[in-house]
Amino acid sequence: MAATQDRRRGKRLAVAGHPGGRVKATLEAKLIDLSASGARIQHQNLLRPGFACTLEFPASLGDANVPVQVVRSVVIGTGTDRAGERKLRYESGLQFGNLTPEQRARVEAILERLVPKHGLGDGRLVLSE
Repeated sequence: MAATQDRRRGKRLAVAGHPGGRVKATLEAKLIDLSASGARIQHQNLLRPGFACTLEFPASLGDANVPVQVVRSVVIGTGTDRAGERKLRYESGLQFGNLTPEQRARVEAILERLVPKHGLGDGRLVLSE
């Protein structure tokens, strides 16, 4: 039997006790609506209610980063991702966390600039843990 070749670039060591850590990921989302207390987004990855993360608005809307918590998330259909894979589409309601006065002012400035039923730039947001 042929020996398998180790493809690692460096030596891997077992870590005793399995300490915890964090993995940060980015999820692209489309902004559906926005209020002074939260937002509704569409996306293609599961977000569980209770999940806390940061909502990053694009520069076209004011370049704000605000803490949010997912309060609801439901499947609304299917779609395809950029690689052509079929994925579920979700819609989630987000509630703003404890905003600093600066963050609150940025959200209020975005709300003042929005015209109902008009486009929100490219409509893309970044949601990161």
